[in-house]
Amino acid sequence: MWRHFHHEADIGVVGEGETLEQAFEETAVALTAVITDPQSVVCRETVTLDCEAPDTELLLVDWLNAIVYEMATRRMLFSRFSVELRDNRLHGTACGEPVDVQRHQPAAEVKGATYTALEIHTGADGIWHAQCVVDV
Repeated sequence: MWRHFHHEADIGVVGEGETLEQAFEETAVALTAVITDPQSVVCRETVTLDCEAPDTELLLVDWLNAIVYEMATRRMLFSRFSVELRDNRLHGTACGEPVDVQRHQPAAEVKGATYTALEIHTGADGIWHAQCVVDV
């Protein structure tokens, strides 16, 4: 349960889930979808990510920026994510594979997650909603 929203020259990423952890995971999938179809990315290698921030909103930005960093330094794309949250600390994994330009046909390069339109809340239906804008 992820989607994008338009924001001037950048792209908003949104994740939704029954738990806050699922919303963070889905926001990460939306991040990948800015670059390529997440279904085209095979889970071959898992990377562990740990983040800590003063509040949940900043933790979302740190999480997404940790993924961007791993994509850039490892030259990988990720399609499956797992998140555990406790006291504004995140322990997560990202599973994916090295970029294959022919198969993945990257559409954009994400430079980083921003504080623009940063929001986390639960709706009346109890579904968690996490979003921010990513710089492309």
